[in-house]
Amino acid sequence: MRELVCCNTGSTDSSQQEYLTSKTASLRPSPNFWTNLASSLTPEIFQISKRYAGPLRDTAYLDGLRGVAAFLVYIVHHESWAHPVWLPVMEMGYGYDGHRYFACLPVVRILFMGGHFAVSIFFVISGFVLSRSPLKMIHDGDRAADLAKVLSSAMFRRAIRLYTPVVATTFIFMTIWHIGTGVWTAYPPHQANYAAEVVAWVREFSNFSFVFRHRGIAWLTYNLHTWSIPVEYKGSMVVYVSLLALSRSSIQSRVSVVAGLIIYFMYVVDGWFISCFLAGLLLAEFELLQRSGQLPKWAWLNFLRTYQYLLLRLALFAGLWLGSQPGGAPDIDYLKRSPGWYYLAFFIPTACSEFKWFWFTVAAVLTVTAVIHTPWLRRLFEAPIAQYLGRISFSLYLVHGPILWLLADRLYTATGRTREGQNQGILAWKDTFPLSGAGPLGLEFNFLACHLIILPITLYASELATRLIDEPSVRFAQYLYRKTLA
Repeated sequence: MRELVCCNTGSTDSSQQEYLTSKTASLRPSPNFWTNLASSLTPEIFQISKRYAGPLRDTAYLDGLRGVAAFLVYIVHHESWAHPVWLPVMEMGYGYDGHRYFACLPVVRILFMGGHFAVSIFFVISGFVLSRSPLKMIHDGDRAADLAKVLSSAMFRRAIRLYTPVVATTFIFMTIWHIGTGVWTAYPPHQANYAAEVVAWVREFSNFSFVFRHRGIAWLTYNLHTWSIPVEYKGSMVVYVSLLALSRSSIQSRVSVVAGLIIYFMYVVDGWFISCFLAGLLLAEFELLQRSGQLPKWAWLNFLRTYQYLLLRLALFAGLWLGSQPGGAPDIDYLKRSPGWYYLAFFIPTACSEFKWFWFTVAAVLTVTAVIHTPWLRRLFEAPIAQYLGRISFSLYLVHGPILWLLADRLYTATGRTREGQNQGILAWKDTFPLSGAGPLGLEFNFLACHLIILPITLYASELATRLIDEPSVRFAQYLYRKTLA
């Protein structure tokens, strides 16, 4: 009996040991886990030639254009921040008050101060991309049920997809301020403690998320660059509603109504951004009709087809020229005093409260039109680096500001580029690594040297935000929508 008991005990101990060993092994991260983790943390920029070597979707060039536009926004905010004294000159036209700098030349100016032009391009591209799939269904006919499903899903997911990354990135930024003894940033003002900061953040975001305010822009001081997110949401809703309302209309009627709305929002009321979205819708309509060989034989379309080669080049030139508009003019009289803009200023409608957006809207529509219909321009924006920027464009737009305030401000101060209003906390960095400020305006040595550090960190942070915040927010919105279905 004792032997039996001992034997049973030994058997039990052995099984328990095997059980514990198997459980421990199951809790140990698998090799695939570490491989996937390393892969997700590896900077994608080192793999772009391989990642984007395969076939691209037929509108990939617009992703590339969006990426380049996001990079222009990155540039303009750094140029503005690092050149506070010269900013009034950089924001005005070439030759204004006798100032003649390379960075202010027409077209060239876009590479330095093209942020507002880039935002208009964002909105035109959004109008195109959001409407293209529903328009395909409308053109196919007899797909009312499918169209309703697509629009229902898109409208449900849009706010979640746009606002979730804003919530995540601003919360992280705000939290960093209160680590340890605190991390100072020039803007916005910080609350006395973390709890008060969270309360202020919640209150401000609540106001920011309400898009139906009667007037003014919804500012979120935790990242001022997010002003365009509510604008993007409103423009998206106008596109979806327009598609639904005109889904049973003839092509001619739909084109006429949308064109009329574009004029209304540009000339009658202050709705330039809606004109951008609706112009994108029209461009998608004509692109699909041309692709399928079903373009109507209207007289004005026949004229455009006949002189397409010349007109597209004129559209590109005019778009880039108008996109070079001095965006910093405080009122229209300043614009009139800028060489080359006197007569153009008279075309700006009085309904446009911020007059700069009129020509930026026209410029964006002309430029996107030229890109859509010009093969060599499409190939340019299908290049791997443009596709890479396109993939991270939303995150780049959201994180470049916080990185500017947390890191770049300190590097600029360390290399000799200081600003007024910096408190003692950041002035400790002043001239700790002085570099020469020689060079053309906007391309000074100490400014460019800082970006050897700032740019890689910003791109990598954008990659991480894309993988860990942006893409999961897309899946989260899809998950929530599926959960609501009957």
